[in-house]
Amino acid sequence: MSGAALGLEIVFVFFLALFLLHRYGDFKKQHRLVIIATLLAWYLCFLIVFILPLDVSTTIYNRCKLAVNSSPAESNGSYVTVAPSKQKCFKPWSYIPNGIMPIFWRVVYWTSQFLTWILLPFMQSYARSGGFSITGKIKTALIENAIYYGTYLLIFGAFLIYVAVNPNFNLQWNQLQTIGIAAANTWGLFLLVLLLGYGLVEIPRSHWNGAKRGYLLMKTYFKAAKLMTEKADAEENLEDIMEEVRKVSESIKYNHPLRKCVDTILKKCPTEYQERMGRNMDDYEDFDERQNSYPSEKSLVKLHKQVIYSVQRHRRTQVQWQILLEQAFYLEDVAKNETSATRQFVHTFHSQEPENKIIQYFYTPTVEWYWECLLRPWFYRVLAVVLATFSVIVVWSECTFFSTKPVLSLFAVFIQLAEKTYNYIYIEMACFLTIFFLSICVYSTVFRIRVFNYYYLASHHQTDAYSLLFSGMLFCRLTPPLCLNFLGLTHMDSTISHKNTQPTAYTSIMGSMRVLTFIADGFYIYYPMLVVILCIATYFSLGTRCLNLLGFQQFMGDSEMTSDLIDEGKELIKREKRKRQRQEEGETRRREWKERYGNREDSTRNRVVHTDQKESSFSETNTNRPLSKYTRSNGRTERDRIELLQDAEPLDFNADSIHDDPLELDSGRYQPGGRYLSMSRSEIFDDV
Repeated sequence: MSGAALGLEIVFVFFLALFLLHRYGDFKKQHRLVIIATLLAWYLCFLIVFILPLDVSTTIYNRCKLAVNSSPAESNGSYVTVAPSKQKCFKPWSYIPNGIMPIFWRVVYWTSQFLTWILLPFMQSYARSGGFSITGKIKTALIENAIYYGTYLLIFGAFLIYVAVNPNFNLQWNQLQTIGIAAANTWGLFLLVLLLGYGLVEIPRSHWNGAKRGYLLMKTYFKAAKLMTEKADAEENLEDIMEEVRKVSESIKYNHPLRKCVDTILKKCPTEYQERMGRNMDDYEDFDERQNSYPSEKSLVKLHKQVIYSVQRHRRTQVQWQILLEQAFYLEDVAKNETSATRQFVHTFHSQEPENKIIQYFYTPTVEWYWECLLRPWFYRVLAVVLATFSVIVVWSECTFFSTKPVLSLFAVFIQLAEKTYNYIYIEMACFLTIFFLSICVYSTVFRIRVFNYYYLASHHQTDAYSLLFSGMLFCRLTPPLCLNFLGLTHMDSTISHKNTQPTAYTSIMGSMRVLTFIADGFYIYYPMLVVILCIATYFSLGTRCLNLLGFQQFMGDSEMTSDLIDEGKELIKREKRKRQRQEEGETRRREWKERYGNREDSTRNRVVHTDQKESSFSETNTNRPLSKYTRSNGRTERDRIELLQDAEPLDFNADSIHDDPLELDSGRYQPGGRYLSMSRSEIFDDV
C-alpha cells in the first residue's frame, strides 16, 4: 500500500474539484483558460487538505523509527524492535516513502502561490476587461493589478528591511524565501481568522434553524422580496444598457472603423435585443465623416464591460428566482403535509425533471412523508449539536494551543494519545475531521460572501468568470495558513511545540519561521485568539445589525422592515403559484383535448386525403371538367377545418409568442427571427 493512498486521494480530489466547478461554473460558455485556472486552484487547495493527514501519520512513524535507530535495534518485517524496551514502530498503511512528500509539497505550494499572486489576478482583470483586442485587455489588467502587486511588495519590503537592519541576520536565499512565505501567510492568516470566526458560529446555527420549517419559510419569503427587487433592478439596468447599445449601433454604420467593436458588443447582447436592433438598422447608409457625434473607442470599451456585467447579472437573477420559487413551494408543501392523516407526501406541482425509477421505487410518498415531516428536523438538530461541539473545541484550542506544559489544546491531546499506541487510522481520521471542519468553516464563508454583486458564487452554472477566479485566488491564499494553524493546534509544528523533533514535510518547505521572531512568537500565536471576539459578534449578529442600520436589508425577526418584506415576499410567491397553476391547467386541458379529439382528427384527415385521391383520379378521366374547381374547394375545406379546430382548442395565455398558426408556418409567411448583426457589403442580398 506504499504510495497507493496518495494516488487514490489525488484522483478523488480531482473529481471532487471538477464536480464543484461544474456546479458553479459553465463549461460551455466560459473560456477554457478560466475553467482550467480555477480548476487548478481549487484542486491544489483541496489536495493540501486531503493529503496533510497522510503527512502527519508518516511523520509520526519517522519520528518513532528515528528514536529506535538511535539505540540497538533489530529489524523485523514492517516494524523495528528495540531490545531493551521491546518498543515497536508499526508502519502505517498509508506510508509514503521518504523524499516524495517534500517534492510534492514544494510543487503544490509554489504552484498555488504563483496562481494566487500573479496569474489569477491578471486573468481576473483580463476576463472583466471590456477591451476589443488582446493588447488592450493586457494593458488594462496590468494597470488594475498594480494594487495587488504593490501590496505584496510593501509587506515583503517591510520584512526585508527588518532583516537587513538587524545585525543578527545574514541575508541568504533561504532566508529571503522564508520572508516571502511569512509575508504571504501573514496576509492569509489575517483573513483566515475573520472567516473562521464567522463560520464556527453560522454553520451550526444554520443547521439548527434548518429544523424550523416556519423560520425557513419566513426567510424564504424575505429572500423572495429582496430578490424581486434585485431582479427588477437587473432588468431595468439591462434595458438602459441595451438602449445605449441601440443608439451606438444606429450611429455607427457598417463601413465605420469602429463597426467591428459594435458587432462584438452586439454578440454579447441577448437574442431578443439583437432582433429588435436588427429591424431598425439601416446599414446601407454611409456614415458622414464631417459629423463629430460618434463615440470614441474608450467609451465603447466601457460600454462593452457594462454589457457583459449586466447580461450576466440578469441571467443570474432569473435562474435564482426560479430556484427560490421551487424552494418556497417545497417548504409550503412540507407545512401542509405535516398535518396529513394519510401520511403520504403530496406535492402541489409535479417535478419538471424526469425522476429516476430506482429512486421512485424506494422513495415512496410514505417514506418521503416520514423523512421530510418527522426525521429530517431531528437529523438537523443532532447535526447542529455535533457541529457546535466541534466549534467549541476549535475556539478553546485556538486560545490555548501555545501552551505545551501542560498541553491544553484538545486536538493536541487526542493526537498525542493516539501517537503512544501508534493507531495511525485514528490519527489520520482525527486529523482529517479537524482540518475538514476548519476548511468547511472557511470555504463555506467564501462561498457565502457577496461583495456588491461584483463577487458572488451562484450555483446552477451562474457564476461569472470574475467570481470564479476570485474564489480560486482566495482559496490559494487561505489554505497554507489554514494548514499551518492546524499543525499548530495539534502541536505537530516545532515552532509551537518547541521540541527538537523531525518536522512534517509540509512545515519543512516553509523554512524556519524563527527568522522573524515577532511573527513566529507573536502574530502566529496571539492573533488567532481574536476568533473568540468574532464568534461572539457573530452569535449576537452584530454585523447583521450594523448592515441593517446602514440601509442594507437583513433578515431580523424583531425588525418592522423584515416583517414588511416577509409579507411582500409571501404575496409574490402566491402570485407565482397561481401563475404556475394556470399554466399546468392549460397544459392539462390541451393534453385532454388531444387525447379526446386526436383520433377523430386523424380519421378526418385520412378521409379528406382519400377523397382528394378519388377526385384527382376522377378529374383525370373526365377532362371536360375544370380541375381548379375541386382542388380549390378541397383546399378551402381543409383550411376551414383546421381553423375550426384551432378556435375550439383552449387558449393558452402563457404562450411564448403569438405566431403559433400552423397555416402561416406552412405557407411561409412567418419566419422566426434570428441573430441580427451588422450587414457587410457581401451580405446585403443574403436574405433575397
